[in-house]
Amino acid sequence: MMDCSLIKSKFSYATSGDFLYRPQHLLDCEFYLLEMMDCSLIVYLPYRPLTLYCESLGPEVLNTAWHIVNDSLRSDVLLTYPPHLIALSALHIASVLHNNDNATSWFSDITVSMEKITEVSQQIMELYDLWRRFDEKKEIPSIFMRMPRPRMSHSGSLAGSRSSTPCQMR
Repeated sequence: MMDCSLIKSKFSYATSGDFLYRPQHLLDCEFYLLEMMDCSLIVYLPYRPLTLYCESLGPEVLNTAWHIVNDSLRSDVLLTYPPHLIALSALHIASVLHNNDNATSWFSDITVSMEKITEVSQQIMELYDLWRRFDEKKEIPSIFMRMPRPRMSHSGSLAGSRSSTPCQMR
């Protein structure tokens, strides 16, 4: 969990001086998110398929693909595509970046649709494009302006928040 004072100090240029969110607010939001997800926190990551696929493509391709998978975790690709497709897309991008000649024959031998791999690769490349175009000094103030202000109760917690009971596991 990120501390609210860290957010306030990092983005002081965008806040009006009164940052109303407190650590308890973040904890309450995390609790609501876990409750909405029905406490299902199992996520399959693309690292295992990546290491299995990459044996014949070389260590430099694996290293670059590993970084691409790390970057893809900052998007919704992991929630919309299976891990093996993300791993193959990262290998595809890394192979193109390294001009790997073995990759063309390797990708022609797999039974996964190249259209799907290209679709995931395009979404990952859109993430890089977004990062390239993102201007923090320009965007953060407008994001803070759109954030709803918390309703405070007399006790200093969110109005209408539930008690901190643990989520029931099924």
